[in-house]
Amino acid sequence: MTLRLLSVHAHPDDESSKGAATNAYYRSRGVEVMVVTCTGGERGDILNTELEARAMGERDLAGLRRREMAAAASIMDISHRWLGYTDSGMRREDGSVPPNSFAAIPIATSAEPLVRVVREFRPHVMVTYDENGGYPHPDHVRCHEVSVAAFDAAADPSAYPEAGPAWEVSKLYYDHIFNSERVQANFDELLRQEPESPLVEQLSEMVAWMKERPARATTHVPAGDFFEVRDAALRAHASQVAADSSFFFWSNDLQRKAWPYEDFERVRSSVPLVANESDLFAGIEDSE
Repeated sequence: MTLRLLSVHAHPDDESSKGAATNAYYRSRGVEVMVVTCTGGERGDILNTELEARAMGERDLAGLRRREMAAAASIMDISHRWLGYTDSGMRREDGSVPPNSFAAIPIATSAEPLVRVVREFRPHVMVTYDENGGYPHPDHVRCHEVSVAAFDAAADPSAYPEAGPAWEVSKLYYDHIFNSERVQANFDELLRQEPESPLVEQLSEMVAWMKERPARATTHVPAGDFFEVRDAALRAHASQVAADSSFFFWSNDLQRKAWPYEDFERVRSSVPLVANESDLFAGIEDSE
């Protein structure tokens, strides 16, 4: 049986900062992996002051981000779909978002094209954000809402009957790639290896505020051998990720020693549960 993983994200580059090593790990095992990107990132900013393609970015940021997404998908060796919605940007002072942007469109409307993807691709596992969106960008929160709605609707023959034959996804996970346990483990290893590093003071602040986040991960995927693939995919999004980005504070060798995982929270499962999971597909092959 060929296993299939579907990961749903808000903007191009989210797939590389939130699970790229896991995607590459599962591709190495022969799993089919698809990423769906809900919006084109049109309302983002150029965050890399050294961007080589700056002229294009200033003229056509959406076009540049499509090129970057294609490069990242190639690096991870995954398939990719655009859901086709427009980036909402951050909320205005009055709490609103632009008309016809992703977060302004009813969930039932936006769920339909994702249901089509689910029923066509027929994934066994689906990954998206938690109810907080990972962070409170309107598109991240809406991505969560649309993903959960599509997860449920795809299995219901009476929902969106024109979107193809019903398909039940066996498991739903929320990504918790950036979590307090991981940050603490990496920080502790940095103190052991380089106690005089100038990063210690800077990163101690991150450790302090990360402690406020509850540890919700149930599943630790051993993706450490693919951290270089993750970093290459991140760097493909050059408009968003500079060479000195905080993504690259920790060396990969340090991370592999301290926390060689990417972490997820299992929230739905129609197959038997496995304690201390290290595999998103745990229990699925045995249930077939």
